[in-house]
Amino acid sequence: MKSLAELDKLRETLQREMKARDKEHDISIAVSMGTCGIAAGAREVVKVLLNELKEQGLAHVALTQTSCVGSCKHEPLLEIKRGNEKVIYVNVDQERAKEIVRRHLVQGEVIKEWTDS
Repeated sequence: MKSLAELDKLRETLQREMKARDKEHDISIAVSMGTCGIAAGAREVVKVLLNELKEQGLAHVALTQTSCVGSCKHEPLLEIKRGNEKVIYVNVDQERAKEIVRRHLVQGEVIKEWTDS
């Protein structure tokens, strides 16, 4: 990123790709896309998530973004909500993102060693 215009263009592109979907979806993933998250690789994580969700046929999962959540040293962060259950994964890179989709969303396994607890 070399300019504010590039950042605005990126935001618009990602917002189009990650249309906030409503309650028709059982599961939602929110990726922290504040400046710190983007600098830590959240943009690449979102791309991997989009591809993996499509590959796994998970159309019932909403992928959204959120701003900085104040935990910069743990970025990129992603939060998965299913009903009343909420799991926050920290330090998510591209490989972890793939595994989270496969293990958490497909197999129903929370990967505890990658969570914030």
